[in-house]
Parts: sequence; C-alpha cells; structure tokens
Amino acid sequence: MTDPKPAARALGIDFGTTNSVIASTRYDGSTALVEFAAPGGPSDVFRSALCFWQDDAIRGGLGHEAGPWAIAEFLDFPEGSRFLQSFKSLAANSLFESASLFESASLFDKRLRFEELGQIFLTHLLAHAGNALDDLPERIVVGRPVRYVGARPDPALARTRYDAMFAMLGRQIHYVYEPIGAAYSFASRLEGPANLLVADFGGGTSDFSIVRVAERGTARRCTPLGSAGIGIAGDTFDYRIMDHLVLPMLGKGSTYRSFDKVLEIPAGHYVDFGDWSRLALMRNRRTLNELAQLQRSATDPDAIARMIAVIEGELGHALYEAVGQVKRTLSSETQAGFVFEAPGLAIEAEVSREEFEGWIAPDLQRIAQTVDTALDQAGLAADDIDHVFVTGGSSLIPAVRRLFVQRFGEGRIAQGNELTSIAHGLGLMATDPDLADWVIEDEEQP
Repeated sequence: MTDPKPAARALGIDFGTTNSVIASTRYDGSTALVEFAAPGGPSDVFRSALCFWQDDAIRGGLGHEAGPWAIAEFLDFPEGSRFLQSFKSLAANSLFESASLFESASLFDKRLRFEELGQIFLTHLLAHAGNALDDLPERIVVGRPVRYVGARPDPALARTRYDAMFAMLGRQIHYVYEPIGAAYSFASRLEGPANLLVADFGGGTSDFSIVRVAERGTARRCTPLGSAGIGIAGDTFDYRIMDHLVLPMLGKGSTYRSFDKVLEIPAGHYVDFGDWSRLALMRNRRTLNELAQLQRSATDPDAIARMIAVIEGELGHALYEAVGQVKRTLSSETQAGFVFEAPGLAIEAEVSREEFEGWIAPDLQRIAQTVDTALDQAGLAADDIDHVFVTGGSSLIPAVRRLFVQRFGEGRIAQGNELTSIAHGLGLMATDPDLADWVIEDEEQP
C-alpha cells in the first residue's frame, strides 16, 4: 500500500490572463505544482479559458468547461458553443457589468458577472486537479498584477470582484503582487544577500518588482523595495502581429466605393479582432449583413470574404493560435511563416524578426520606462541590481531579453520556469511567518 501524500499546508494560486498554475506546500516542507490530467497529457499549466454551450438536460440550461477541456469542447463544436479567454483582463474594467458574450449570441440569453465567470472557472480548476486538492488548506495566497489591464483600471473594483470570485473557496485569501511571488521563488536559490529585480511578462500585464534578499537563515529574508506595472504584455505582442500581418489580408487598410468616391474601410470593423474573447460577438445577423454589403462595394472583395469566413466559422481562437505560433517561432528563428487554413479559407504570409521587433518597439520603450519607475520607487540605480529574473512567456522574445541585457548586463540575467515561477513562489510564501508583510491591503493603483 502506497503511503498517502502529505496534506497540503498552504496553496499559491497564479490566476493568469493566459494560464493559471497552483502550487501546494505540504507539512513536510515540500512545494510542488498541482498536475492536471489534460487531454493532451499531464500538465501543471491550466489554460485560463471557458467554453459554454446550451444544454437543456442540466440545471440552468448552460453547460460549461474550463482550461484545455474548454478548448477541446470549442474545437469539437464551434458553431454551437461560446469560447471566452483572457477574462481576467476584465477584472478592473468598470464598464464591464456582465458577460455580453451571451447578450447577442444566437444560442444563449445568459448574462454572467465577472465573479460568476471566475467561480465557474475555479470550480473546474479544482475538479480537474483531482484528489490533489480534496481538502483545501486554511492558508491560500493569490497573485494579482501590479497594474491591471486597461486605460483607467479600477484596482478597488478588481479587488471586490476577486473577493467575490475566491469566496467560493471558503478560506481567507491573501493577495500578493505576482512578480513578488516570482522573486520569492528565485530568492530560494540564492545563498547570499542581493538586490533582485523580477520582470514578469504575463498575458495582459508586464510587472516589475525589486526585492532585497538577505543572507540565508536570516529571520526576514526578503524585503520588498518597489513595484511598477504596465498593461502591455503577451496579448499586446500577439495583436501587433494580428494588426500588421493578418488584418491587412482581411481587408484592413483597403478601400471601398461609395457613390463616386473611394474611401478607406473604417477601422471600427476590426476593433473586436484586438480581443480574443470578443470575436464571437461579431457572429450576429447585423454584423454579417453589414460585412456582406461592404464586400459588394470593396475594391478587394476577396479580403472581406476572408474576414467573413473567419467570423462565420468562429475561427478567432484558431487564428490567434496561429499568430501565437509565429511569435514563438520568431523567438528562435529570424523568419517565420504565418499559415492559417480552414474550410474555404487559406491565408499565408512571411514575417521577419526585424519586422516584428519594429512593430513592438513603442511597447518596449514603455516597458523600459516602467522598469525605471520601479527602480526609482526602490531608490536604486541599474548598477545596484545584482540579479534580474525575467519570467513569463514573452520573456523568451529576443527583443525583450535584449532590453534587460543592455540595461543590466548579460551576466546578471536569469530565466527559467517561465510559466510556473509565480505559483511556486506564492506557495512558498504562503508558509512564511512574515506573510503579512507581503499582503496587499491598499488597493490604490501603484
């Protein structure tokens, strides 16, 4: 008979824009990532996605799934389901009251608030963790961005929504800045004192925190010095590829005839392509009728036909997956091919790393300014930083890494565990006697 695993003493939850990860710290002192038996094989990364479909056989008439199972459900039946991704980016948006995804959809008339979406997501997250989370510990630490997504994010509103979402766990929730979690994880590798800068590139935000690490064995080993964040990250970089490479093949920037004039197609037709979760909204009679009329007057009707095919086929998720593959390829190669094929639709294009870096150059400049803000808040100069831990999926982009190498030097840059370091650190931190020193009480935006 196999001995049971030690009971969980604390949990760290990294609820991310693109992916979510859970770390469990047990009474024997070990910290491990919770593994999910995903359709594609075991994984400790759970996609932050939801899929809904109409099911009269269940209470409420609305079926749902989350994570990679949500993606599988959507791909099996895209015309009869609604796919929602990156909903974390709505947390601090005061204009968002309930999920309008259902408001204009032909199948559903449900409206769900952010916290309801979050509770559905957590329910599936816990269920797919199996017996690893049968008994939730009393101590749970949840990461939050240094700065939420949006032009005018409301952190107090986000906190209210987070509180309502995580209330279903029935435990007191302690909130900590996400890069602080990654800093705590990295500090566990260090023996001596150091000033540590963590650059965390998520899906919706890029966050930076500076921590002073004391000698190993010191009663209080880590002291936060400064933090700053900006709503530019992986999703932004994906959209630069979408905007510059893909949307022109769907008619953006081309023209149409109106009486005796030739006019540029209004950019408003392409606004929803900037948000992964909103593309399904365009599949409604009014929008499709407008696009059919536009196609008849367009100087490049084939491009508008491709746009209509993407919307009618609910191909938004697959289109962004292809875009993401281009970004990943350009992290290791200097040239990438964009290939997107679906029934009745084929799009191909080539893009160089140099072109991509030109598209994201203004974003990188703003990121560099945000790093300066964190340094100023900490009262330190670049030369005072001993280690720079760069984490998150977009940290693998060569231009992102180069930004930090130029500022701090190659020898001080460290990478690794790009998707799991935050959760690992939050799990470790959850057992720290000084946890209260890290917890966020004031929800004013830094």
